[in-house]
Amino acid sequence: MPENPRCGFVALVGAPNAGKSTLLNAMIGSKVSIVSPKVQTTRTRVLGITIEGDSQLIFVDTPGIFKPKRRLDRAMVAAAWQGADDADVIGVLYDVSRRGIDDDTRSIVARLKEQGRQAILILNKIDLVKRDVLLGIADEFQQSGVFTDIFMVSASTEDGVAHLRKFLAERLPEGPWHFPEDQISDMPMRLLAAEITREKLFLQLHQELPYSATVETETWEEFDDGSVKISQVIFVQRESQKAIVLGKGGQRIKSLGQSARGELQKMLERRVHLILFVKVREGWVDDPERYSAWGLDFGAS
Repeated sequence: MPENPRCGFVALVGAPNAGKSTLLNAMIGSKVSIVSPKVQTTRTRVLGITIEGDSQLIFVDTPGIFKPKRRLDRAMVAAAWQGADDADVIGVLYDVSRRGIDDDTRSIVARLKEQGRQAILILNKIDLVKRDVLLGIADEFQQSGVFTDIFMVSASTEDGVAHLRKFLAERLPEGPWHFPEDQISDMPMRLLAAEITREKLFLQLHQELPYSATVETETWEEFDDGSVKISQVIFVQRESQKAIVLGKGGQRIKSLGQSARGELQKMLERRVHLILFVKVREGWVDDPERYSAWGLDFGAS
């Protein structure tokens, strides 16, 4: 540990699909949060950890904040605000390629203003809009009085990411590091492996499959040659959804398995034997145990 360490929590909040998970992975330099074109794919708070100079930055990638309708939605939004409440620095992420500031983002800014909290504004996807449009958006946000600083980044190309990370490192409070230097997340490996498979599921089936699918790691077996055997179950709510995941002649689940295994091998830096099963569990979205596993509040209002 350095002589004058700094350590603190940075919460990334924003509307669904603002690019929080992509930015988190870019900040960490490794994959710790799943990325999908389907909104609301991050279900729980994900801690990503990185070192910048003498500072240990602990990023909290929160679920997208939106107007909740279902129990799972309410639990996800509650987790997002809890992550913001506990943070030393709040970064509000906004996708500048949208047409005008959306209602979800306006609600986030209004709540922060109501609480008397200040934040930094991170305008993402700057490579997709013209400079004058960008400056107009920045000016509109600035008028809220909530933001102390504004950063313009492209999380996908990592433009502006290093500058943002350096700024955040200097803003953290003085104090000892909370995690070992080489740790990049607090998420258990079994859960992270399940999240990787869930990402592939959404990427391949985001048109056909609704949110009523989840993945759980059932067994994790280490072998003497360094390889690992991971057995996972994809839970869906209906038999018709099971047929979609399996695909004709089992081709879809085979493709899912190959894609997930490739990423897991890269992440774990060893050979992975991945076995996938598909099961129907009709009421999993109302099962308190599932919420507990994700660190969500089943009774969130």
